Amino acid sequence: MLFLGSHSLATVSAVALTPTTRPQLSRAELRVLDAIDEHALVEDLVSMIQVPSVTGTDAESDLQHRHAGRLATLGFDVDTWKLDLDALAAHPDHPGTEAPRTEGYGVVGVLGPTGMPALILQGHVDVVPTGDLARWADQNPWSGQVRHGAVHGRGACDMKAGLAANLAVAGAMVDSGVALERPFALHAVISEEDGGLGAFATMLRGHRGDAAIITEPTSGKVVVANAGALTFQLRVEGRATHGSTRLSGHSALDAFWPVHAALVELERRRNTRPDPLYADNPLPYPISIGTVRAGDWASSVPDLLVAAGRLGVHLGEPPAVARRALERAVTEACDRDPWLREHPVEVTWPGGQFASGRIDTDHRLVAEVVSAIGAAEGRKAPLGAAPYGSDLRLYAGIGDIPTLHYGPGDVGLAHGPREHVDIDELLRTTRTLAVLAARRCDAHL
Repeated sequence: MLFLGSHSLATVSAVALTPTTRPQLSRAELRVLDAIDEHALVEDLVSMIQVPSVTGTDAESDLQHRHAGRLATLGFDVDTWKLDLDALAAHPDHPGTEAPRTEGYGVVGVLGPTGMPALILQGHVDVVPTGDLARWADQNPWSGQVRHGAVHGRGACDMKAGLAANLAVAGAMVDSGVALERPFALHAVISEEDGGLGAFATMLRGHRGDAAIITEPTSGKVVVANAGALTFQLRVEGRATHGSTRLSGHSALDAFWPVHAALVELERRRNTRPDPLYADNPLPYPISIGTVRAGDWASSVPDLLVAAGRLGVHLGEPPAVARRALERAVTEACDRDPWLREHPVEVTWPGGQFASGRIDTDHRLVAEVVSAIGAAEGRKAPLGAAPYGSDLRLYAGIGDIPTLHYGPGDVGLAHGPREHVDIDELLRTTRTLAVLAARRCDAHL
């Protein structure tokens, strides 16, 4: 049973095409648009949110099997395979992971004639943990509640709205009855949140296409570049003693402060002249400390602090160069501090390692997406860049597939207790993706 709160799906209105957009659309494109089941689209999103597919859990696989079954029912040629986690971990280009995982599956569906898919729509099924349940409005991040014209819950915008849009386009391509001259593909992957293992495995599996759209939330922009993000860990030594005689020891927490100050300064320097694509972003390459653990007893001076965080990587910057910059900043901070000079901080890189990625703004795919937005939504879409890592760099890198982001939602709401996606935006974006798919795959009646 779908929990819809005070709103019924019957109140969800279709996003109408304006008179100025209809002349830009072919009969086949209009047929595909008319075949989008907008109520089913919202129902799909609600039901996916109700699957607690936190990265690394079995629910990731549950949602993958659901995708495979749905695509098979639609008549797609479906490849579902179990990931060989050990072999992937041993690969020299392994992207890193942060969550323990006992299994994982890849899912690729292809519709239409044989050959290279003209378009891939890609999305990840995994989500981040919920945090403090008391901070959620209904104290249930998995409700998928519909209220005030939006769907709420963990993963609503990051990125189950994108997954639901992809499935809606897949259904419309079939239900419209159009014929495709070129194949259309849908990829569903796991483990994006902790490194991109699912996308990595999909590329190693050999699945390719002429172009790919990752339907991450973009707030109406066409995102043509992603910064990278590298997970790091710092181990800071102290000297334990009784809290009442703390001057005879050295707190690992106190030892950490000059290192933290050095990271703040490094962040400032790395953001002085960002790429023009980040003109509206005051901090495109953040350095963030996400977890800090220190001490094991309230009345003891802690002898170890372990901090983990993420380092933003410049567009086009090799990850190794970014790592050296952080390591150098930590080393210099240690050299300036009497305690740290004798007890240097250990820096490791244990988790997800996202390189940056981009597509040339002059690439025809960018113009095609902008044109589809104009035809389906009646607006001129701006280009932009995202400050986070994503699967884009794997599709564009290993896969050599021209790739960009366009999807429903605001990434500023992701990973927090206010996560939601506006239904009108979901419908608009889905219509654009449907027009793009019909055009790229040469749909005709």
